[in-house]
Amino acid sequence: MEPMNSLAHPQLRFTPVVKNPSGPRELVILGSTGSIGTQAIDVVLRNPDRFKVVALSAAGGRVDLLAEQAFQLGVPTVAVANADAAPALREALAAKAAGRPLPEILAGPDAATELAGMECHSVLNGITGSIGLRPTLAALRAGRVLVLANKESLIVGGPLVKAVAKPGQIVPVDSEHAALFQALAGGTRAEVRKLVVTASGGPFRGRTREQLAGVTTEDALAHPTWAMGPVVTVNSATLVNKGLEVIEAHLLYDVPFDRIEVVVHPQSVVHSMVEFTDGSTLAQASPPDMRMPIALGLGWPDRVPDAAPGCDWTKAATWEFFPLDDEAFPAVALAREVGTLGGTAPAVFNAANEECVEAFLKGRLAFTGIVDTVAKVVAEHGTPAAGTSLTVEDVLHAEGWARARAQELAAG
Repeated sequence: MEPMNSLAHPQLRFTPVVKNPSGPRELVILGSTGSIGTQAIDVVLRNPDRFKVVALSAAGGRVDLLAEQAFQLGVPTVAVANADAAPALREALAAKAAGRPLPEILAGPDAATELAGMECHSVLNGITGSIGLRPTLAALRAGRVLVLANKESLIVGGPLVKAVAKPGQIVPVDSEHAALFQALAGGTRAEVRKLVVTASGGPFRGRTREQLAGVTTEDALAHPTWAMGPVVTVNSATLVNKGLEVIEAHLLYDVPFDRIEVVVHPQSVVHSMVEFTDGSTLAQASPPDMRMPIALGLGWPDRVPDAAPGCDWTKAATWEFFPLDDEAFPAVALAREVGTLGGTAPAVFNAANEECVEAFLKGRLAFTGIVDTVAKVVAEHGTPAAGTSLTVEDVLHAEGWARARAQELAAG
């Protein structure tokens, strides 16, 4: 069976540099105090024979939790992106030490990037936002398996990531891409007709654009099936998150945008599907629990037994699927446009959205204004820097401009 020619595919085997190939798999977890990081640690603690964490990083806003994780896992190194949080972290570690040696502390914006290049088997990038780009590149250049939850780093730095990633070196953690990752094993590249990415529809499924105009932050943060951080939850409500996932699917699996479809599935049990040329469709299904795709990423090519509960087939259930309403939720169409432009356009899209989400959460921008403002910023950006000459500096410059312009527009 001929494998897909893509960054991430289960039929491709990438062999990283491994310090102790016969012992537990050594991991670095970036973003350990966030939603993905805490669930990954839960998987690790329940499987001490399989995994050993050698370093943790976090932004620095929850130093007590980071210190607790460090001693719970026995890690020798911890890092915080906010250098001002280092003294508080040192105090928190000292308070929990109980006579044990304190871990080494790295601090500053480059700390996570330094950890990503450490000697280990896999790096889980659970950082939120495009600040995860440099750690992503560092892990790939160091020859680590990149367990990727930080979709933004791939989206904003697509050509940069593709230039350094070896086939099969990235294992995606998004539930949708973990589903595609598994379903693609059912055929060859030539047999794939399209990818079908499912969306829960968020809290506003079925509402018209007019009905969305007055929704509140509390409304937007009340996701019906997933428990996530505020930015990702708002992105799910606007469907920007689904637009980002379409771009990510294109980059990971090398499938054209016109063959990547989005369908609304409120139950969030079918996480995505692959349709093959003979008309058959393979779907990956499991209850909404991120520990399953996290465990898949950490353990691949082996599965981690009992990583999360499976479907209960003894109970009646109904799975619904609806077409996407592009008029009420234009983010996916905009993301396709941005992904087709390529270059720095995805970075502009993502950065402008992050600023608009913050403005919405602080009551300075209406819900429908999020994607409307992002669209204006993308349009003003015009023809992006593109091609193999794209650099990290190009991405950061484009992001800086997009953030400033989005802030201006959001301020009225």
